[in-house]
Amino acid sequence: MSESVVFCQLSRKFVDENDNTPADAQQVVYYSLAIGHHLGVIDCLKENLVCPFDDYRAWIATLEEGGEARRKMEGVPRYGEIVIDQSHVVLLARALDAAKPTQTPAQQRWSQALLDMLQAIQLEPAIYLMVRRRYD
Repeated sequence: MSESVVFCQLSRKFVDENDNTPADAQQVVYYSLAIGHHLGVIDCLKENLVCPFDDYRAWIATLEEGGEARRKMEGVPRYGEIVIDQSHVVLLARALDAAKPTQTPAQQRWSQALLDMLQAIQLEPAIYLMVRRRYD
């Protein structure tokens, strides 16, 4: 059995059609969608990046030791998943940029892919990433 780390990005949200929310309460559902709370709202996540687990660990080891960005990314091996949202964009972007000169070409491609996803979050704060450890 192999392991990988999967970066999934929020691609869209929709109101669950099977939700039995009365019509007169639908406005509450749409308001909840707008402010980010989940009341009959389903997030659609799109797989954007997949790294073999051991390679992921080597990649995040290029981030500053003891730094907050590395601690954040080490949450995947430790807890099985992490969420990256707007509050992490600057922290991770700086750390990835600083680490690029020490990274292999593959690690640099992953860093660039993650930087592109972080930029999408910066442009649209409702977007977030779910990063999960997957057992294949």
